[in-house]
Amino acid sequence: MKILYGIQSTGHGHLSRARELLPELSKHASVDVMVSGHNSRLELDNPIKYRKRGISLTYDSNGGVSVLGTLRDLRPIRFISDVHSITISDYDLVVSDYEPVSAWSAKFDNVTSVGLSHQAAFLSPQTPRPLKRSRTAEALLQHFAPTDRAVGFHFKPYDDFIEPPIIRSEIRKLKVKRWNHVTVYLPAYHHEVLQQIFAPFTHINWHIFSPACKKTFEKGNCLIHPVSYGAFLDSFASCSGVICSAGFETCAEAMYLGKKLLVVPIRNQYEQACNAAALEEMGVLTLDSLDNCSLRLWNWLEDYRVVTIDEVADPKNIVDRILLQEIQSKELAYG
Repeated sequence: MKILYGIQSTGHGHLSRARELLPELSKHASVDVMVSGHNSRLELDNPIKYRKRGISLTYDSNGGVSVLGTLRDLRPIRFISDVHSITISDYDLVVSDYEPVSAWSAKFDNVTSVGLSHQAAFLSPQTPRPLKRSRTAEALLQHFAPTDRAVGFHFKPYDDFIEPPIIRSEIRKLKVKRWNHVTVYLPAYHHEVLQQIFAPFTHINWHIFSPACKKTFEKGNCLIHPVSYGAFLDSFASCSGVICSAGFETCAEAMYLGKKLLVVPIRNQYEQACNAAALEEMGVLTLDSLDNCSLRLWNWLEDYRVVTIDEVADPKNIVDRILLQEIQSKELAYG
C-alpha cells in the first residue's frame, strides 16, 4: 500500500501528531509526506517529498487573527496549481491532517482519503461550541480539507469517531517538577506586550516563548525565548502552570502533565473558541483577552486546582483502525 500523508504546518499540533503516527504507518505501507503552510518553523524527522504553500493564518501582535493579513497572503491560483501538481493516482490512500492540498487533490481524482485531525472532531454536532456560532467558520471546518472518512481527536470522546488526544512521546517521557515559574506560549501576542502584562507579578518567574523572539534574553522576572523544542519542553516539565492559547495539543499536554492551565483563545479563530468552550466545561479558566485581567490572573496564580484528562490515544491503535477500515472498504467495493 502507498500512502500520501498531508500535514498542515500552521500550528505545531499537526506536526507533533505526525511524529507519532508516521512511524506506525510506515510499518505497514510506503508513506510519502506533504507539508503545506508558510508560517511554521518546525521540521519533521521524516523526509518530506512535497512542500506546498497551502493556506495559513496570519496573526496581529495583540492576540488575534489578522483577517486582512490572511487574505493578503492567500494565493488561490497557486493553491489550485498545487492541488493539480501531484500525481495522486499513484497512491492507494491519502491521510490528511487538516491539510487542504492533499485532501482536495484526492477529492478531484477520486482517491480514498481519511481526515485525521483535531478539526475532524467538529464534524460532530456533539462537540462543544461557543454560545455564538459562526456559520462561515462551521462551513470552513467542514470543507477546508474534505475527506471520505474522519478520525477526530478531542479532550473527550464526544462522538464514536472521536478519539482522546495523542500525546507525543517526548511529553510522556518528561520528569514532572513544579518550580516557581509559569510557562507562557501565546504566539498571537508579541513578547513585549506579554512582558508588560506579567512583569508586575514579581513573586513569579515567567518563561515566555515567542515566534517573534530571535535570541533568549531576560528582562526583570521574565525570560523570553524563541520557539525552541528543547527549551520549551524543559520549561513545560518544571513549571507550576501554563498559559497558552486554546490550541488543542498544548492544552491536552498541559492537562496530561497535571499542570494548572489558563487559556486565552486567539481572537477571530473559531476553532479556538470551540476549544475554549470545551475547556470551560471541564473547569479550566479561559479569558477572552489579557486586557484588564490582573485580578483574574492573580486569582488563578493563587488557585491550586488542576484539571486533567482521563485517557490518551494509542498511535498504534489509530493506525490499525485506519488500515482496517481501508481493507474493509476495498472488500466491499470488490465484493
